[in-house]
Amino acid sequence: MTSDQVKNTNVVSIGKMRARALFPALGRVEAYWEGLRDGRLMPARAEVDPRGIADVLEHAFILEKVAPGIARIRLAGMKLNDLMAMEVRGMPITAMFLPEARRELQKVTEQVLETPAVVRLTLGSDTGFTRPPLDGQMMLLPLRDAHGNATRILGVLETRGRIGRGPRRFMIRDIETKVIANDPLTRARPDIGGFQRLPEPGPALRPVAAEGATDRNSGLGGFAPRTAEFARRLAARAARTQDTPVPADDGRQPGHLRLVYDAEEV
Repeated sequence: MTSDQVKNTNVVSIGKMRARALFPALGRVEAYWEGLRDGRLMPARAEVDPRGIADVLEHAFILEKVAPGIARIRLAGMKLNDLMAMEVRGMPITAMFLPEARRELQKVTEQVLETPAVVRLTLGSDTGFTRPPLDGQMMLLPLRDAHGNATRILGVLETRGRIGRGPRRFMIRDIETKVIANDPLTRARPDIGGFQRLPEPGPALRPVAAEGATDRNSGLGGFAPRTAEFARRLAARAARTQDTPVPADDGRQPGHLRLVYDAEEV
């Protein structure tokens, strides 16, 4: 039996709201991801700090796209290892699903990264003599890699019920998709990755007057006396270098080092 309520002339399912209350880890991870996103399409993998979701870290995992629709588990909480009764790191995420659900999961994984979108899956596990009924929900949230491409997924899987004998694999009962939109108006801080690196400006060259000119006329009035004196010496040396004739080419190969500044003469 499905319970519904009317809200603003729309029918809202109470069953889905109740199910979300039963799986609080998904809401916790989604709120953390939204905070990192900050109005962008998605945050970067490097921005994810495990300490930000320490209270639900055992349910979380990170996926890496290795081929279209195929993602392997890079990091996983202990709950995923308990469900599979083995270490799941390095395994494809489809290994946690029954064969009839794997093709659909591949489409969902591709949709998360390509659309991009946030997807919530309602799951049910296989049952048997040593496998009691086990319900769960999974959420997949896209992440950028170091090159700015959407190739990582922050995921969370929470179940209710006794695990029993593993491995426990799941079927997909329902899929909820939320398309992500870039919203710069709600962004609290600038997207540093969106700016180009500008070249560092070189040192500004200030004109120095000839010997005998006052500091005010030479533009050095704001400098300390020792700094102004040093600038006048550099200008005088530059003038002498320009007046020195260039020797004729005698056929010798030029050296690899060239003296550009002699502190003793200045």
